Amino acid sequence: QFILKIPVLISGNERKLLINRQKRTFRMDKNRFVNSVNLNIGTRFPYFVVDAIDDKPFPPNPGFRLMHWHEDLQFILVTDGRITVQTLDEKVEVGAGEAIFINARVIHRITKIGTCRYRSFIFPASFLSFFPGSPAEDLVTRVTENQDIRLIRFSDDTDWNREVLARLTRLYKLEDQAKDETYAYEVLIELARLWLVLVRNLRLPDKQKVSPLHRRLQKMLQYISLHFSEPITLEDLARSASISKSECGRVFRQALEKTPYQYLLEYRLQRGAELLSKTDLPIGAIAESVGFAQMSYFGQSFRNKTGLSPSAYRRAKRQNDRGRLTEKPRSD
Repeated sequence: QFILKIPVLISGNERKLLINRQKRTFRMDKNRFVNSVNLNIGTRFPYFVVDAIDDKPFPPNPGFRLMHWHEDLQFILVTDGRITVQTLDEKVEVGAGEAIFINARVIHRITKIGTCRYRSFIFPASFLSFFPGSPAEDLVTRVTENQDIRLIRFSDDTDWNREVLARLTRLYKLEDQAKDETYAYEVLIELARLWLVLVRNLRLPDKQKVSPLHRRLQKMLQYISLHFSEPITLEDLARSASISKSECGRVFRQALEKTPYQYLLEYRLQRGAELLSKTDLPIGAIAESVGFAQMSYFGQSFRNKTGLSPSAYRRAKRQNDRGRLTEKPRSD
């Protein structure tokens, strides 16, 4: 947890060089994982809120517990129970009454510890900059472009953490109220206030080294991302990282707490869900394109993950999208 303020003082040219170097590094890594897209992207107000009870998010998503990343910033407020937020290098537990920030482009996943409920707030960094070229941009990019800032946990042990929690609680309550024409404006104001508290108090973390386990996992996940539509064996994965089959299984269990097969299955289902949402391809063609030899097994696996058949998921997703476009303010 970061509780001190350390200003970042570097020249404009140094900042550009640093940002470009970090972006090049990320471009080499990001294709190894699922890019989880903000479902409201492309709308006038790309602010996306997920309400999760245990392992069931709304809207449903078969890749919900899969390692993924997104361009947006994310805050999570836990209201009941506990969750674990895991990156490739660390795990952080967050309990009821606590919150966590996940930086842009950080590869992560969220898992429950027992019964839990939380709300996730996902939005683009541009919300915080006001306009291109704004003086506020420096206060945003000092965090979003710093790859050493991955997760920040907030509890009630400091004044500024309590203020962050109060802002998130306000955002939480806004979702449960009737949404009128001022809703988006209220959200933007609360996010700006929240960010101001964060940048006034944030202390930059120490540089972190990449572990051998991290490097091995990255190679195997990259192999999956390139070959998921083809038959993949445990030997194939192990060979991609120049390790034994037993070491391959150990790396997955230690880093992701699942077997290579479980990760591959969830990855394929996530890709299938994206195609169901974004295309009109027949379900059989989608199943084949994401690596399932039999459409029936794709359907069974998809239902086990989401509680919906592929066709029902496609209908529900499109009805939800249409409802978002046509939603009118509700009266109290």
